[in-house]
Amino acid sequence: MLDLVQTDFWKLRRKKIIWLMLFASLVMPFFATLLFGYLGKTDVEPLQFYKWSSFGYTLFIILPFVLGMLSAMLMQNEKQNDILKQLWIVPVNKVGFFLSKFLVLTMYSFLFMIINALASALFGVLSGYVSFSWESILYLIEKCIEIGLLTSFAMLPILAIAGMAKGYILPICSTLIYAFLGFILMGINEYLHPITSVAVIIMRNGDIPGVTFTQAINLPQAFLCICIWDIVAVLLMVISLRKK
Repeated sequence: MLDLVQTDFWKLRRKKIIWLMLFASLVMPFFATLLFGYLGKTDVEPLQFYKWSSFGYTLFIILPFVLGMLSAMLMQNEKQNDILKQLWIVPVNKVGFFLSKFLVLTMYSFLFMIINALASALFGVLSGYVSFSWESILYLIEKCIEIGLLTSFAMLPILAIAGMAKGYILPICSTLIYAFLGFILMGINEYLHPITSVAVIIMRNGDIPGVTFTQAINLPQAFLCICIWDIVAVLLMVISLRKK
């Protein structure tokens, strides 16, 4: 399986879009800087700035969309030129094949959020809006690592759809619907969707200003939601692979 992961990275590093997608991690830190500059604030609470740069649209929209794009690329690359059929002849363990894609997705998500954390700290401090504090920066890095790892699990259903679909249209459309559905359900029921459940886990201490939940924070229920979606996704993917 590690050989499959290494092979995927060698394939992806040659694609310019993979590197361009990492630039999306800078979008919200940049706009957070513009926002507080427009408001004329010079002494912003670090968590208030990071809520905009890392814990808001980055979590609910940008990172899920990037991971959805990556999921489609990972799966469709193997289907081009009948590479997938050649892998089954080798033979390659089909479950291991799917898990290797998930590992690549997780590592990319982790890298994306690390870049976002560094950009958030730099944009906030260098602009003069946020006072330098190791405590707040370490908090930011910790939360961004959690977001990177947990969101990859939240996006496992999209990876499964990408594995079962032919072409890019269905996975990308599914990603858009999936991400916006999570964004909408945030104000209705946080335990119906993996992305909103990730948000509950990330914001479990209630220390991020301006964030409220419609229900009481329940970590077991949040993890259960993610697990149920992922188990169903993996089962469907395994069934699909065994038919090929």
